[in-house]
Amino acid sequence: MQIEQLDIALTETVRVQASVRQAAGIAFRPDAQLQILPAHGHEILYSTDLAARLPLAWLPRGDYLLQCELSDLGLPAGDYRLRLILFAEIARERRVLADQSIPLHLAGARTPGLQGPAWSLQSLPGTRAVEELAWSRGHADWFFRHFDHAALVVTDYLLQRHPLLKGRILDVGCGDGIIDLGIFLRTQPELLVGIDPFRGYERLPAALAANGLPADLLQDSRLQFRPEDANAIPYPDSHFDVVVSWGSLEHIAGGYARALREIRRVLKKDGLLFVHPGLYYGALGNHLGEFFDDPFIHLKLPPAQLREAVLKTEPKRMDRAGHVATPAEYWQWFTELNPIRVHDFERELRELGFEPWRVALRSSDLVEYTPELQGYSMQDLATAELYLSAWNRK
Repeated sequence: MQIEQLDIALTETVRVQASVRQAAGIAFRPDAQLQILPAHGHEILYSTDLAARLPLAWLPRGDYLLQCELSDLGLPAGDYRLRLILFAEIARERRVLADQSIPLHLAGARTPGLQGPAWSLQSLPGTRAVEELAWSRGHADWFFRHFDHAALVVTDYLLQRHPLLKGRILDVGCGDGIIDLGIFLRTQPELLVGIDPFRGYERLPAALAANGLPADLLQDSRLQFRPEDANAIPYPDSHFDVVVSWGSLEHIAGGYARALREIRRVLKKDGLLFVHPGLYYGALGNHLGEFFDDPFIHLKLPPAQLREAVLKTEPKRMDRAGHVATPAEYWQWFTELNPIRVHDFERELRELGFEPWRVALRSSDLVEYTPELQGYSMQDLATAELYLSAWNRK
């Protein structure tokens, strides 16, 4: 990021305006700080930060107009120096990217007006509007839920920014690859490989274009995608420092026991596993939420009746980064689901030598026990999601 032009307008307030060029493919957690200092000296008399008023997740390459209106400075008349510093997070470290100062003359104390500084950032013509970026749209947006939310759940929440994330990472069942890209660009590991036999990652260039991000973000040789099967991972023993599996183990047709053994084999001793498996009996477990409002419909209807309902219903399609599945595909995926339960899954991991490190469970607010559900465990029905990190103690 660089400051193209920095101007000041003095009225009842101090209006600062800067033209900023963001030349990198993406800048994470960009921030700006305005300081007022003596004309000759280094004592900071006033300081305000953009992130405190207007936090930004990331900005794509482009040109922006940064503005800040300062009031109630309480400074006597005189000559000062106004300093603008731009920051961004690169490989998880906050770095100064630009630093520029210009003279500032105050005729007297600024008249109180605004409640604190007023920051704004807008995109200039030719650059994707800030308010259209995925993080501005929040959890309703597929790209945000994976590139931002899911990637940070893995790296920060469950793996606590562990140094092993700088090494070799494998994602088993990477899907469209958006989570992998979010992890890779933030952590800058030695290698990140996403494998998925269904090649959903081939849609990743289109997902980038739809979100105002340049295609050259995919040109780094340290980020790779391969159409491999989790049951036969084509890497030698102890090759990876970290293995990630987000929403994939439940989809391995015929069971995931062999995939877990393969994960253990390619993961180094004392390497880290992150796993987020779909829980079949929980409120999100049937993966048919686009067909039914009842999250437990798959436990209430006989298979033949459920199949007929799926095949005859047009789904309320959610954003899936370009993939449009047919009802028949949804039904096939449902029939292939592995009925994962937290208790059984923990036992299976421990038997393989995985030692849990961090775990997060998300439960349903309320489960209505209808007659069809009486045969199912309260814990299984109420546990909606499992997030787990574990050490490979082989």
